Amino acid sequence: MKTLSNLFENNRLWAQKIIAAEPNFFQRLAAQQSPRYLWIGCSDSRVPANEIVGLMPGELFVHRNVANVVVHTDLNCLSVLQYAVDVLSVKHVIVCGHYGCGGVKAALDDGKLGLIDNWLRHVQDVRDEHRGRLDPTDPARSLDRLCELNVVEQALHVCETTVIRDAWARGQSVSVHSWIYRLEDGRLRDLRFTVESTTQVAETHRAAIAAIACG
Repeated sequence: MKTLSNLFENNRLWAQKIIAAEPNFFQRLAAQQSPRYLWIGCSDSRVPANEIVGLMPGELFVHRNVANVVVHTDLNCLSVLQYAVDVLSVKHVIVCGHYGCGGVKAALDDGKLGLIDNWLRHVQDVRDEHRGRLDPTDPARSLDRLCELNVVEQALHVCETTVIRDAWARGQSVSVHSWIYRLEDGRLRDLRFTVESTTQVAETHRAAIAAIACG
């Protein structure tokens, strides 16, 4: 029976390296987590949340799913959001997508992958809403644009949750951001949707979508 011994060895070496740099790191981490950020990202294995923003374990609370989707019927995502905001008191919720997302491409192309097609219907809703902003003669650019549009729309969905609206109503400081990551160079890009109150949402959303359309 395969036990993936190489991964256990990698873990041992990683733990040794951390302890060598900071002997009390794991004791401190086990006692409490106090992240300032919630990351809602894609499940893609090429987008390791902590690493690309240079944060250590305990500094970033993470939820990932295919194509970084936020829908109001997904109790998994909403539970993570509620715990992050109400219990951990994170200051920032970051929705981060990435260029070349396989889920977004499948949604764009009407690809048939099986059960996941039902999940990607949410991304197809974004595609259909913004079809006029996509160029069927340039599939690569259309994919990039839909990846961007999807991030902004999912960040908007975060703002529309009762979790965030209630937090803002009681005066809690929490900002929602939309970012995108490029696999080819490892760099993040701000998609200009950053809001910290209900009154900012509509206008910021319009401006972010317009910026993508002009990009």
